[in-house]
Amino acid sequence: MFRHIQHVHFVGIGGIGMSGIAEVLANLNFRVSGSDLKRSSVTDRLEQLGVEFFEGHNAENVGDSHVVVRSTAVRDDNPEIVEARRRSIPVIPRAEMLAELMRLKPHSVAVAGSHGKTTTTSMVATVLAAGKLDPTVVVGGVVKSLGSNARMGRSDLMVVEADESDRSFLMLTPTVAVVTNIDREHMDYYSDMTDVRDCFAKFVNKVPFYGAAILCLDDPNVQAVIPLVERRRMTYGLSAQADVSAHNIRFDQSYGSTFTVWRGTEPVGEISLRVPGLHNVYNSLAAISVGFELKLPFGQIAESLASFVNADRRFQFKGEEAGVRVVDDYGHHPTEIKATLAAAKIGSKGRRIVVLFQPHRYTRTKDLMEEFARSFNNADVLFVADIYAASEDPIEGVTAEALTDAIKSYGHKNAHYIGALEGATEILKGQVHEGDLFITLGAGNVYRTGERLLEALREDGAKEMASSLNS
Repeated sequence: MFRHIQHVHFVGIGGIGMSGIAEVLANLNFRVSGSDLKRSSVTDRLEQLGVEFFEGHNAENVGDSHVVVRSTAVRDDNPEIVEARRRSIPVIPRAEMLAELMRLKPHSVAVAGSHGKTTTTSMVATVLAAGKLDPTVVVGGVVKSLGSNARMGRSDLMVVEADESDRSFLMLTPTVAVVTNIDREHMDYYSDMTDVRDCFAKFVNKVPFYGAAILCLDDPNVQAVIPLVERRRMTYGLSAQADVSAHNIRFDQSYGSTFTVWRGTEPVGEISLRVPGLHNVYNSLAAISVGFELKLPFGQIAESLASFVNADRRFQFKGEEAGVRVVDDYGHHPTEIKATLAAAKIGSKGRRIVVLFQPHRYTRTKDLMEEFARSFNNADVLFVADIYAASEDPIEGVTAEALTDAIKSYGHKNAHYIGALEGATEILKGQVHEGDLFITLGAGNVYRTGERLLEALREDGAKEMASSLNS
């Protein structure tokens, strides 16, 4: 394919998944252009790599491109999509271009799952890079050890995050397929949970006969898929039946953990993590299993994971002002929210946990309303902001107020609807106190409110200091 393609244009290039592919193509010396609604640090980085960026969507942006790659968030009536189709320029989804990149590399690891994909992919990339395997990487978050969401390696190995949300991960053909968990999510693309499980089974069975499937045995839906898997398997979890397991898990007050890894019935050694929660123990077990599959020494795996720092927006420490510690997390599904708040509870003994949650998408809020309503028990105080639409149209009766009422109906004693984020900072400033852990939760732009809260607390502190000096 690539012999006939010189110019690739991306519509929605600022998206974290799209930008990684664009970066790899730019490093392969393709001419790359792209558009998005607004400039960002992501598009600035791409421009530094020689990518031509257009702010806003216009038909003329398509130029002389040979193929147009679209984000799932881009609608069919986008002027660039319309123009490309009018001129019979191929318009393909992100996953199809990712699949073509993977064809350039004989060996690949693809990480799929409803939750934990980005962190697990980042851990795998960190382990393999530290193991001198020099992988090419495309991940849905900025990997701190790489400084980007993409990395161009010189080896024949590639590590990618596989997106199950629209079934597009079925375009990928990895030699090692990882499944972290399977949950009720993206039900606009799936008829029921049987359909979801069957789709994951198809993904795993796309592995060639010489490859392997790495599966979380503790997840009931993944376990249900195992009888459908026709490839060599390696399982991981806390269960004694897992091929790779964690024992004697200890959590510390700096949001880290230490545990003993067993392979089969034999202990292998200790792992220490700097990232919080039991969910990250599971994520690391997946990365350890990949390391074992690729014959890396355990000591090398342990050393790389000990220094692993999570991707942006994954329990990301944003700062501390006036004794209020601010953390941001991308969690936008009930399972993710419960895992994040459980991790916060373990590492924050003595701190009050104050949460600002921004629901993401009307369809998700509607489909998972009851699950959301039972997800915030570890939040001492909860504020619910208006739903982030993510290009969706509103659904009658599906509102942040309705979600807040549902949360209260399930017994939460301190849940409040806060409305639009624009006015939230002033309200929150009067609600947080010294010693609090304040967490912004959601896949939208809620993190900006955490940043604004830090600025407001900093300004108030400066004013108080100036006042005391002048008195």
